[in-house]
Amino acid sequence: MLDAIKSRKELLSRTIDRLAEKIASLPEGSILVKHHNGTSHFIYYKGNQKTKYLSKKDQSLIKSLIQKKYLKLVQKAAKQEAEALSKTIKLYPRTRMENVYDDLPSELKKHAIPLVRDDEQYAAKWQAEPFKPKPFKKGAPEYYTLKGERVRSKSEVIIADRLYAKGIPYKYECPLKVGKEIIHPDFTILRISDRKVLYHEHCGKMSDPEYTKEIPERAIKYTRSGIFQGDKLFYTFESAECPLDVKVLDDFIEKNYR
Repeated sequence: MLDAIKSRKELLSRTIDRLAEKIASLPEGSILVKHHNGTSHFIYYKGNQKTKYLSKKDQSLIKSLIQKKYLKLVQKAAKQEAEALSKTIKLYPRTRMENVYDDLPSELKKHAIPLVRDDEQYAAKWQAEPFKPKPFKKGAPEYYTLKGERVRSKSEVIIADRLYAKGIPYKYECPLKVGKEIIHPDFTILRISDRKVLYHEHCGKMSDPEYTKEIPERAIKYTRSGIFQGDKLFYTFESAECPLDVKVLDDFIEKNYR
């Protein structure tokens, strides 16, 4: 959190400097807008000089002064936010509540039960929870991920390895109760940003009519259990004519699982 605040403060500082340069390059003076009988009138003024009504032939000056007015408002807002963040940084505690347990001496830590966990601790605990995966049929092809997990297809190897490379916690074919039935989603994913558990189904044989018949039935089971597509349920697809696109997969993961 503190790093994010500092990064925002640095961004604001750079923006304020750029705004100052841009404002200085625009014409001197300011512009006011007055409305009369449904018509807008632009009035130019500079210091103590006499005000002047601008006409259509002054369009270039009008646009420049309006842009200048806008940039000054942005500059003011940026300065106010930067000042507030500077105060926040000074007041920000050195130790967050999630880090208290980590900072305990080892002789105290082994007896203390943590009340709150940081994201890394939470994800580690979630991944360490034991579960019984779906068994493989005898003689089924063997594919293994970088983590050493056995999966059912080359595409699932790719998905698992991309999740792993991006630090997205997941479980392969972890059992899930939907209604009175137990199913095994291809990937159960922990989105760390909001600690929400998501489900990813890879439909890898869309060229097979028998295979595609099962997809709507499974989707209905999810829906009846309150797991809706685009909220907690996500799909990827491939067929013989349209294989899994790793670039698209990466974008998909970044958008939905961060």
